[in-house]
Amino acid sequence: MAAAAASAARGAPSRGAAIAVRVAPLAVVLAATTAIVAGARSPTHLDPELSWAAPSAAWPLGCGEAGVDLLALTAHATQRGVVLAAAVALVGFAVGCPLGAVAGLLRGRVERAVSRACDLVQAFPTFLLALVVLSAVRTPTRAHLGAVFLLTAWAPFARLALAQTRVLRDAAFVEAARALGGSQTRVVLRHLLPNLLGVVAVQLGSTAAAIVVSEAALAFVGFGTRDGISLGSVLDQGVSAMLRAPHVLLVAAAGVFFTSVSLMMAGRAFDPASGRRAR
Repeated sequence: MAAAAASAARGAPSRGAAIAVRVAPLAVVLAATTAIVAGARSPTHLDPELSWAAPSAAWPLGCGEAGVDLLALTAHATQRGVVLAAAVALVGFAVGCPLGAVAGLLRGRVERAVSRACDLVQAFPTFLLALVVLSAVRTPTRAHLGAVFLLTAWAPFARLALAQTRVLRDAAFVEAARALGGSQTRVVLRHLLPNLLGVVAVQLGSTAAAIVVSEAALAFVGFGTRDGISLGSVLDQGVSAMLRAPHVLLVAAAGVFFTSVSLMMAGRAFDPASGRRAR
């Protein structure tokens, strides 16, 4: 008993350190972008005389098309992209996790129906679906983007929850809850979901990162929001001026890369196995 307690005491700081390391990049990105957004720099102010200006003390990341401040534009675009990605991922998690758990517990037709629905949704590329839907919208907004991404965001969470429920549904504690007269709802809420959350929540980071990349890709091909505040818009500027102002493309690519990677690393903080590896 004493040895087990000592081992747990040693493992707690290690797990805390592992979580901190995974969350730190996202915290840095959010802190930096929040500080810039709170400042006086505007992502829409244009100064044609500074078009494609190289980085300097006054313009740390340089200027883009029509003299837009790349630091302000990238910061605002990153922050809005992270908010959109986090919102969609959390809603997808809230819908998909209970759906997969209930389907796995009920078995039979319900389980097969949910499994086939996941297959159907994940077989159709989200990017193409977004292109089809947004092409019918005259003025796309981030609400439209979020709604389109939600059409498919729930499926990975439901699939993971369903797979994990198939493992847990015959466990001793679930059988005991049923034997004591627990209803299906009680079994799901009190016994299955708490044991699913750690495993399924890891998908949050991957889903959020995919949404950041998809949102940037849609803006790059002209299906983004009309305000032009998107990492995809910066990428579009960078590609059009690749030779005369290569810093614009580098800034845009770095923004997409670090934002998506930081979200994926933060998602790994939910991994229940991280604590065991740390010990």
